[in-house]
Amino acid sequence: MIASIAVGAAALLAGVAQAQVTATGTMGPTNPAQATLGTAVNQTSMARLVSLNAIDDFCLFAPPEANSVIGETEAEEVAWCVQARNNARQIPDGTFTSVHFVKTPLYWQIQGLGDLTKLNIASGDEGGELDPHGATGLGNPVGGNVTTNATGTDVHYEEWMNYMSYQQFCLRICIAENSTYSAALMCQHTLDEMGCNWVMPGDYTDNSFTECDGDSAYPPGLYPLSNGSTSTFQQRYTGTYTDGSGSVGMWTQGQTVTPQTAYSTPATSNCVTYSTIGNGLAAVATGSSNSSSSSSSASASGSASSAAASGSAKAASGSGASSSKSGALPLAAGNNLFAGVFSLLAVFASAGAFLL
Repeated sequence: MIASIAVGAAALLAGVAQAQVTATGTMGPTNPAQATLGTAVNQTSMARLVSLNAIDDFCLFAPPEANSVIGETEAEEVAWCVQARNNARQIPDGTFTSVHFVKTPLYWQIQGLGDLTKLNIASGDEGGELDPHGATGLGNPVGGNVTTNATGTDVHYEEWMNYMSYQQFCLRICIAENSTYSAALMCQHTLDEMGCNWVMPGDYTDNSFTECDGDSAYPPGLYPLSNGSTSTFQQRYTGTYTDGSGSVGMWTQGQTVTPQTAYSTPATSNCVTYSTIGNGLAAVATGSSNSSSSSSSASASGSASSAAASGSAKAASGSGASSSKSGALPLAAGNNLFAGVFSLLAVFASAGAFLL
């Protein structure tokens, strides 16, 4: 059902990050000891450490074997990085046709389009959702970890989500929480069928590469109401159970009507536009826009689908800080905000196991 709860929405829009929310688990057994730039490239690596530092210094989770379906291999995905880092596999130049990186007070997020069959995803696979929880609580992928250098040093964060399909990706790492919204809520991991544009609203324009500052979006599925409360969408699930007498029954939870869009696309500012990104050429950004724009129109869900509040405020601490070698080619400075770039709702039956 839709749950109405009183929330001070202005606290989110004010964008005040009150705490860093760092990881408490251990490094996965196949991962390097820390995030490191300039490691050897190993296209058969099983390392599962993802970093998000810049438009041309980020990693994604994708399958280790060619022609794989995300929903069937969620526990096995490995790290693929633009730069040579983290002992991971390297993303081939030319994979992406668009990349949009936004830094907000509560999360860092990157999303875009391209030929992700180059990362072993089967052509036509509408994808799946990776997160630190998974069906067993060990993470999907098992042992997967993430870092950003949002504080100036590499910090491991507890909550993140990464949606991947054969042509679209999005990654959000929740770097802070405030008195209203926890990091777990901002990186809500149970909306695995809703798609990138619905869960992580932002700029999904093709043939475009931008890096911006931004306001934080409302948590996925949260819809502020005119009376000051909010409604929270719950993804629909059905299943069967057997009672004490041996009779089999059906259970259902969630809504039968799915909102077509996220509540809004947050404003961005200080955007820099690039002609492309890659790992072959170094360049320095030439300018940025100080203007800011906002939108109340919603962004719709896209193709990368299938996809416990933290409570405690933890101080950021990091080690092994890395500086990014830029392979981005600056084109022009400008502000970019696109609301509702896509209008189709993506709920795919091939999403695989739900991650509860």
